[in-house]
Amino acid sequence: MKNNPVFLLAILLSMATLWSCSDKQDFDQFDDLQLTPTAEASLVYVASTEDFINQSAPGVYYTEDFNFDAFAEAFVSERVLDGLVTYEVENTTSKELEITVEFLDEAGNVLDTETFLIDPAPTGVVRREIAYGGASGRSIEILRNTSGIRVSGRNLGDATSVSNLPDPKIILRSSAQIRIELV
Repeated sequence: MKNNPVFLLAILLSMATLWSCSDKQDFDQFDDLQLTPTAEASLVYVASTEDFINQSAPGVYYTEDFNFDAFAEAFVSERVLDGLVTYEVENTTSKELEITVEFLDEAGNVLDTETFLIDPAPTGVVRREIAYGGASGRSIEILRNTSGIRVSGRNLGDATSVSNLPDPKIILRSSAQIRIELV
């Protein structure tokens, strides 16, 4: 076994692997960890038929307040970084309509308002995204302090016309995405 080159090479490679594969462990890297998940949820879905709109008095045909306690917990409200609220409005009625969405605080004060002027059918779906927080968005405090959402619908047209589309109605859909810092 004197001067066996394979044996010497195996010993040298084994020793080199022991030194080259060891790295000092960094157990403090957890301190650098940042978790910012994005949560998405539906906010409001409201639909009104053209028949319902025609039976209502002229002007406001619908108004309702919805409870919204997503930020009631301090853990969530203190850690929300930013948010994006998306609205979609679809009108298949023969009416020109105005839809208003208001974010309310606990006392019923209006924090933010979004208004949609909708032409009679045929029209496409109106889609609008509103950013909260960050450099280009509205104040994140609006979302943090929202405890209710009010939706109102106003008929800007007549109370007798009828769309020739099947099952004519106005539909409002909304959803929100928020980023929360957990650590």
